[in-house]
Amino acid sequence: MNSCINNKLEFIEKTLQEREKNHNLRQLNPIYPKDSVTIVKNGKSLINFSSNDYLGLSKHPKIIAASQDYLNQYGTGSTASRLVTGNYDIHEKLEQKLAKLCNKEAALLFNSGFQANTTIIPTLVNQKSLVLCDRLVHNSILQGILLSKAQWKRYQHNDLSHLDRLLQKAVLQGYNRVLIVTETVFSMEGDRSDVDALIQLSQQYNTLLYLDDAHALGIMGEKGMGLTANKSGIDISLGTFGKAIGSFGAFIATSKLIRDYLINCCPGFIYTTALPPAVIASIEAAVDMIPSLDQQRNYLLQQIEYVQKKLRNLGYQVLSSSSPIIPIIIGDEKKTLNLSEYLENNGILATAIRPPTVPPNTSRVRLVLSSEHQPKQIDYLISLLQNYHEH
Repeated sequence: MNSCINNKLEFIEKTLQEREKNHNLRQLNPIYPKDSVTIVKNGKSLINFSSNDYLGLSKHPKIIAASQDYLNQYGTGSTASRLVTGNYDIHEKLEQKLAKLCNKEAALLFNSGFQANTTIIPTLVNQKSLVLCDRLVHNSILQGILLSKAQWKRYQHNDLSHLDRLLQKAVLQGYNRVLIVTETVFSMEGDRSDVDALIQLSQQYNTLLYLDDAHALGIMGEKGMGLTANKSGIDISLGTFGKAIGSFGAFIATSKLIRDYLINCCPGFIYTTALPPAVIASIEAAVDMIPSLDQQRNYLLQQIEYVQKKLRNLGYQVLSSSSPIIPIIIGDEKKTLNLSEYLENNGILATAIRPPTVPPNTSRVRLVLSSEHQPKQIDYLISLLQNYHEH
């Protein structure tokens, strides 16, 4: 009996030991954010090239002031789910504003992008359905598909001819519905999907189309409202507020019909406490600013092109990215950690990304640029990478 009790956590110990052996063990490291691109870690100041705060809005004084205002008016929490007493006027006001900016009929708030993907997908499809997704979609999408119990297949990354072939076969299989789901900007690759071609395929085969626009919102598309805004033929587009918006939470832009359906049938919406007022205020203040930030977006685009060109000239394997996410592919986990550690020792935070987050043998240092990075900070990063590569 005692031996059973003693051994009940053996599987946990073995898993952690295996992770450590393969240089895949993750640990939490506390940091203090000094400003939008500088943090303090272990008492040392570092330039942050790992944050998704693409426009530096998490530290913007107007957004902080708006949060404080709602905090004073509404209190710290929404105190209940939206269907009980947590549906404040400010939640509905924000949803209406988001729908208008995206040129969609309706919007619906969720508490995070991960929560939205894992709960919306199982509400749309079931065991008699088929889900087709890009091979490199975010883990939250995969978790949602698995929870749905639907049949599912992955098409090769951004290979829409492969998707077309899968759709042709699906027509003959008698599924009750087919869902295509992918990201518009891939979080670990930095490249984009062809949104217009996906819409065309979805319409041709009469499928549901769900696009995760998390990493485009704020920095791409008309007025920075993402790659799905102002496009018809997308059933659900997901945007998140923890990246370029600089806050927390998520929303979908959709039709009134789908919004009503999710309010009634989506467990992750029905059974969770609504986003707190201070968060709603920060989102609203940021969303109000986004359309006017073309200068910041143009600067960011210039720096993306500049950094990629410099790194390729130095001989680094850099994935072709049209976003602030610039992955330097190293391959080996230990070598990737060594580069990340070298950068940190010299004042740069650039996180190593390893399996299972990315496929085996594709470990990388994932650089992320912000419009708040100054040219001298970017040049310092490049000089460090040059020194490391030469030695």
